[in-house]
Amino acid sequence: MTIRIAVIGAGLMGADHAKIVAEELPGATLQLVCDMDEQRARRVADACGAFDIATDPKGSIARHDVDALIIASPDFTHAPLSMACIAAGKRVLCEKPLSQSSADCVAVMEAEQKAGAKFVQLGFMRRYDRSYKEMKRALQEGRLGRALMMHNFHRNVETPAADFTGAMAITNSAPHEFDVVRYVLGTEYASISAFQPSRSDARVAPVVMVLETVDGQLVNIEINNNAGYGYDVRAELVGERATVATNNVAYTRMESALTQTTSYDADWRTRYYDAYRRQNRDFLRFAITGEFPATASNCWDGYCAAVVAEAGVQALREGRRSPVQMIAKPEFYA
Repeated sequence: MTIRIAVIGAGLMGADHAKIVAEELPGATLQLVCDMDEQRARRVADACGAFDIATDPKGSIARHDVDALIIASPDFTHAPLSMACIAAGKRVLCEKPLSQSSADCVAVMEAEQKAGAKFVQLGFMRRYDRSYKEMKRALQEGRLGRALMMHNFHRNVETPAADFTGAMAITNSAPHEFDVVRYVLGTEYASISAFQPSRSDARVAPVVMVLETVDGQLVNIEINNNAGYGYDVRAELVGERATVATNNVAYTRMESALTQTTSYDADWRTRYYDAYRRQNRDFLRFAITGEFPATASNCWDGYCAAVVAEAGVQALREGRRSPVQMIAKPEFYA
């Protein structure tokens, strides 16, 4: 059985997803690349051997020659396009966030529950990264003892846009940390505080968050979108008996002139390429069988990330600790 997949959005993420579908997913065909910029859609389609291109995302979802979809279009389109996929009865891998609005996430969950089956797999791909999976396994196997704290930092070379703000660091960059911490610890958040130091220039300063879980653990997250030196994401989980930390991935080092150096990637794509491949393979199985992958994040996870981000923005704006208040988890997502 061959699953015909359409990719909506032909930017960096869409192009990478199209490449994975075309080259890394036996049993899948890159049927369609859709983008409002027809020339950009054509470039990605030609590079990856797609059958066709389009500029209308909802029309693409409705096509009879499309069995499943990957949404990699701008954030504000994710919720409405996911709902269109649910209405069409087609499985979809939607890049994070499901929405930056928790109310929109609730609407998508309600549509999915009304349909009676899960259709949306959310692209929190760090769950598929080997380092976080090993960290989670160490905790589950009891090698760390009780988890006490988790330290996380996420650093980029520079902000993706000149008007990037501290609030956007929380809503755009931090959701990956919010989700993977929930995945590793198996818990929810109770509160969040957020702080920013002062820079000597006009660039957006790092945002540092401290979160308390409902199980009494402390989590700190640093988002530094102007670190300058490279793309660098690491985490450490501290238990009562031991700690486990992720390593920066560097395949080579140079030794010269009394120094030893390793390099950093410019962005996330090399660091997490294997995680994206594993995620997309799980999505293909989901599209074929209808069985939701055990590792993947769903609409509830998207809602949780949005609620935490909203509370984080409030905490940063008001300079106080904000509670994380979520609706009761629907049995559908248990």
